[in-house]
Amino acid sequence: MKLVKSVTIIVDPQVHEDQHVHAVYDQIASHFSSTRYKPWPIIAKFLSDLPTGWIGLDSGTGNGKYLPLPADRPGSVLTIGLDRSRNLLQIAQHAGSEPGCLITREVVWGDILGSSWRSGVFDYTISIATIHHLASHNRRKLAVQCLLQAVSPVHGRMMIYVWAIEQDELSKRSIPASNTNGSDQHPMTGEDVFVPWVMSQNQQTAKGKCKNDVPLLATSKSAVPTLALETPVYNRYYHMFAKGELKQLTVQAAEELGLMGCRGVEIIQEGWERSNYYVELRRWVS
Repeated sequence: MKLVKSVTIIVDPQVHEDQHVHAVYDQIASHFSSTRYKPWPIIAKFLSDLPTGWIGLDSGTGNGKYLPLPADRPGSVLTIGLDRSRNLLQIAQHAGSEPGCLITREVVWGDILGSSWRSGVFDYTISIATIHHLASHNRRKLAVQCLLQAVSPVHGRMMIYVWAIEQDELSKRSIPASNTNGSDQHPMTGEDVFVPWVMSQNQQTAKGKCKNDVPLLATSKSAVPTLALETPVYNRYYHMFAKGELKQLTVQAAEELGLMGCRGVEIIQEGWERSNYYVELRRWVS
C-alpha cells in the first residue's frame, strides 16, 4: 500500500505544480508509461460512439494511450494529444505502434490552461487523470472552462476523469482521513496529497530511454528523489476529489462562462469508476 500524505500548498500553485507534477513526470516518463496501457471502458466507449470524421483534443494526454482509439473503428476520428511533459510526448507521438510499423500521432507540447486553440475548434475533448494535478480550485475551474471553450458550442462533447478520495479494494493507495459530511460520510471537499512513485534500481538505470529507445530529454533538478538513489521515490501532487465535487466544479465553470439560457451545457452522465470520478458533458444551442 502506497503511503499517501496530506500536503498544504504554501507557495504559488504554478510553482508547486512545476516542482511536484511537471518535473516529476519528466523524470518517471518511461516507467510511468509502462504501467499505463489499458483504456478505461467508459472512455473507450465515449470515443467509440463519436461520429466519423470528428476531431478532438486529449488535454493531458500523457503517453497517448487514448490517441489510437476507437479500437473498433481505427482512424475514424482524430485525437490530438496535448501535454506539458516532453518526455511523455515522445512516447505519445508513436502510441499504438507495433514492431515494424511505426505510427506517428499528432501531439502538441503545451499547458492545459493555455489558450492555444480557436474557440469551438474541436468536436470533442477528453481530460483523463489531469485536472487533479492542478493545485488550486480556481486553476481546476479554469481547466474545465478551457475544455468548454475548445469544443463546438452546437455539438461539442467532453469527458473528464479525476482521482477520487473514495478508493476501491484494488487500489494501491490509502487516502488520509478528512472532515466528513455526517449525512453520507463522504468528505465535503477534496484532499491535497502527495502520492509517491517508487522506482527500483533497474528502473532508475533505464531512465533516459522510452519504449522505442528514443532518448528522453533532460529534466529539471527540482524533482529530487525523497529517498536514497538505490530506491528513488518521487512525490506527485494530487487533489483527490470528493463525492459531488467534480460535478460542482463543472457547473460552476459553465455558469461563469454564461452557458445558460439558450446556450448551455448538459451533463450526460457522471459517476465513480475504479477509484475515479468522471463526468460527460455536451454543449448545445437551442
